[in-house]
Amino acid sequence: MKQQSEQLGTEQIPKLLYKLSLPAIVGLLVMAFYNIVDAIYVGWGVGTLGVAALTIAFPVQMLVTALGGAIGIGGASAISRRLGAGETDRADQIFGNIIAILVVVSVLGVILGMVFLTPMLYLFGSSDTILPYASEYVGVILYGIVFFATLFTLNNVVRAEGNAKIAMFTMILSAGLNIALTPVFIFVLDMGIRGAAYATVLSQGVAVVYLVYYFASGKSTLSFKVANLTPRLSIIEEILAIGTSAFARQASLSIMLIVANNMLSIHGGDLGVAVFGIINRVMMLSIMPCLGIVQGMLPIVGFNYGARQHHRVSETILLSIKVATLIVCVTFLAIMIFPQLIMSIFTDDTEVIAMGQGALRIVFMLVLTAGIQVVSGAVFQAIGQARAAFILSVARHGLFLLPLLLLLPFFFQLTGVWLAFPLADLMAFLLSAWYIKHNQELFFPAKLRQWSYSVSSSDQTP
Repeated sequence: MKQQSEQLGTEQIPKLLYKLSLPAIVGLLVMAFYNIVDAIYVGWGVGTLGVAALTIAFPVQMLVTALGGAIGIGGASAISRRLGAGETDRADQIFGNIIAILVVVSVLGVILGMVFLTPMLYLFGSSDTILPYASEYVGVILYGIVFFATLFTLNNVVRAEGNAKIAMFTMILSAGLNIALTPVFIFVLDMGIRGAAYATVLSQGVAVVYLVYYFASGKSTLSFKVANLTPRLSIIEEILAIGTSAFARQASLSIMLIVANNMLSIHGGDLGVAVFGIINRVMMLSIMPCLGIVQGMLPIVGFNYGARQHHRVSETILLSIKVATLIVCVTFLAIMIFPQLIMSIFTDDTEVIAMGQGALRIVFMLVLTAGIQVVSGAVFQAIGQARAAFILSVARHGLFLLPLLLLLPFFFQLTGVWLAFPLADLMAFLLSAWYIKHNQELFFPAKLRQWSYSVSSSDQTP
């Protein structure tokens, strides 16, 4: 399977980016779609309080995703650079350590989540009326942490070796099962919101079984060896150096959601929380194509940086920015023209629709900047520059959106919550532009000069 990785350094960039990004986009859109379908099923089958409960539960899922992302993306970056440098044995060692870390983190996550379930849900913004629904849902989801984390982690590893179609299939498999099973559990078996959770855990579990089969069958460039499960400090440090930025991005998103839920509970009540739950799923759907471009870009940039093919690195980055920006332009137009239609898909509650259509337009006001934000942060992640990757990963949600969510509602009440999002987009875009300006050799082929090069994780960015 060596040829599978070597294509990253030889095939034409537009064709290669298309080949790796399209499966990722399809898979991510399907995953986002199943989250939307879940909300629709719960909205029509359980009611507005059910949608509010999903909103409260979402930070829990984001934290699990953050753990999987930290391990998987950090490991994938290291694996891509090792494969590019021809160090297959070292890549196998990294793969084994990824598995070891994953097992430990998953077990700890289940234990801590179950012990602190009720106080955690109150902290995440639950009211007394929402709590019974949120407890039912999250109580089941926690037992599936190992499936959630494993799926996100191994999918990133699969992409690191250039096999995007397998990663796409696992996401389609999981999402397709979830879409099919959720109405059965909710409506046929009359299990309510708990049924939605069972469908989610079961579908993730099946996808993980498929990934285990893929690696065990010898179809992967990587080889699993029991000896490689032994933790190696140098490998763990390298994984976490880059993985920390991925974790920080997802964790800051989770913390942002918690703060937003609490502000909405104060200024908009259960209705505001439910509206945000719908908007958040629309945000997920809109950003997934950009994340798909990034997932296609990461192994190309990582491999060619490791192989010192610098022109291919810059060409990949510029093309990714152009495509991602085009995607968010389409998203912007759809949101501005059809906000009422979008809200009415999820519910027939006239109050939710009335509040939501105005909020949608405000929240997505500066979504046009999202493509540059997402791609620029991923570039530093791919080449192992940990500090820049970390800063850009947490900038929007952690550095800008969180303070705005805490400040603006005291002046503008509920409207302040919605205004925080476009203002954070503007600030994150300006920060990304600053990093691009100070790293022109990465982003513009004409500016190429001899790079200070290192295969291992480093940070030379201001």
